[in-house]
Amino acid sequence: MNIPWQRHADFWSAFVPPRNVDVWLPPGYDAAGEQRYPVLYMHDGKNLFEPEQSFSGVTWGVAEALQAGITDGTLPPTIIVGIWNTDNRFGEYMPQAPITLEADSQQRFDDWAAVYQPMNYGQLCSDEYLRFLVEELKPFIDRSYTTAPDPAHTAIMGSSMGGLISIYALCEYPEVFGRAGCLSTHWPVGDGIMEPYLTQKLPTAGRHRVYYDHGTEGLDAGYAPYQARVDAIMQSAGYQ
Repeated sequence: MNIPWQRHADFWSAFVPPRNVDVWLPPGYDAAGEQRYPVLYMHDGKNLFEPEQSFSGVTWGVAEALQAGITDGTLPPTIIVGIWNTDNRFGEYMPQAPITLEADSQQRFDDWAAVYQPMNYGQLCSDEYLRFLVEELKPFIDRSYTTAPDPAHTAIMGSSMGGLISIYALCEYPEVFGRAGCLSTHWPVGDGIMEPYLTQKLPTAGRHRVYYDHGTEGLDAGYAPYQARVDAIMQSAGYQ
């Protein structure tokens, strides 16, 4: 299947290191027309379109799935923006606010990191990463392509740590992102440190949509109890 996409190489930022940004345009995209297109921002962009670049040697297949849905009329024509990660993936994707939300949060995170994240994961800079998305990348995309820029048509999505940064983006910038896709979300990070944050910071239900899933093998094998607690927090906040 022909999956056309464009690369903005070494996209510069004042907040985080430069990285490639790939943009996939839906079939029939018309830059000169009146149609405005929803946009799906995706983390780990190197995994989206080129198998030889992907961490696993295969792509997510998201463009193929979206193209098939557009063709059969079940999905709207949508632009995909693939944001490549840097070597400091953990530092960019680990939400910062939950670590400072409560008095013992920093110690809980440090204790967890000492056991489960013993490697040097780099400086935590997810707040700066989100500023890059909101203040630099999204305005560029909205200027360069015929987008529908409102929250209802702006989604953000990722897997594992990418799932964490996606729900964090929705909570920190609910006026920008209206939807978040969180696949195999790495809830065990910091021993559930995200749960108090979500309890306090989830945007009001009714205007935002969130998708969660997880598997049962590998890292995902330990996700179920954490996801159940997050589901209960979502329901308490009015999400269905």
